Amino acid sequence: MFIKQSIPNLVLKFTPLEMKNKSAVRSLLLLFGLLLFISGACEEENAVKEGVEYKGRVVGVSDGDTFTLLTPDKQQIKVRLSEIDAPESAQPYGTRAKQVLSDLIFQKDITVVKEDIDRYGRLVGHIYANGTHVNRKLVQDGMAWVYRQYLKDQTLLQDEQQAKEAKRGLWSLPSTEQVPPWEWRKGNRTGNSGNDPVSNEQEFTCGSKTRCSQMTSCEEAMYYLKECGVTTLDGDGDGMPCEALCR
Repeated sequence: MFIKQSIPNLVLKFTPLEMKNKSAVRSLLLLFGLLLFISGACEEENAVKEGVEYKGRVVGVSDGDTFTLLTPDKQQIKVRLSEIDAPESAQPYGTRAKQVLSDLIFQKDITVVKEDIDRYGRLVGHIYANGTHVNRKLVQDGMAWVYRQYLKDQTLLQDEQQAKEAKRGLWSLPSTEQVPPWEWRKGNRTGNSGNDPVSNEQEFTCGSKTRCSQMTSCEEAMYYLKECGVTTLDGDGDGMPCEALCR
């Protein structure tokens, strides 16, 4: 908008003598067109792109809230369900939550409505499969918590409360085992099962590592297993990678 508003001011800078010069007129017209093009490009670049849809087939499920989407042009995209947090694989109901998500979407054509790109480069969004809003379905069935930190749709809290009252899914567990995943992850980083908040100062990114011998810590191994989908780190399939590091 600033560029468009500035164009009349630029025109006024040309003197009458210059305007009589055909070359100057042509230059002005070219400049005018270029500024309009740049202005449109900037506005498009700055537009909020929430709500963009991605379609494809699910070719892999990492856990109860993360999967891999294969697009029609054969690109693989890591997707994280927005506004919910499913139990970790090593938590009670973690394996069940993954199985339920698999039943809903694995090898099926789905639509992802983009909400964000997280710091790990994953597409975060709402998932729709055969007319089912998968994010909401998982909360309703007691397969995931509402992720308060990233919550936008307040009605999800009602779904969670109803599932809790009906003791569906993870809500049928003893109260001592109903530990929200974000609290469980904090406790796991320090090797205890408590809920003491521990800040995660170090961040990791998915790279070429595939073996436990390449990991520098249990936290890095957990990251590569959960966020990068490197299942070779979990040889016995119990949700805990690299037992030598994480035992």
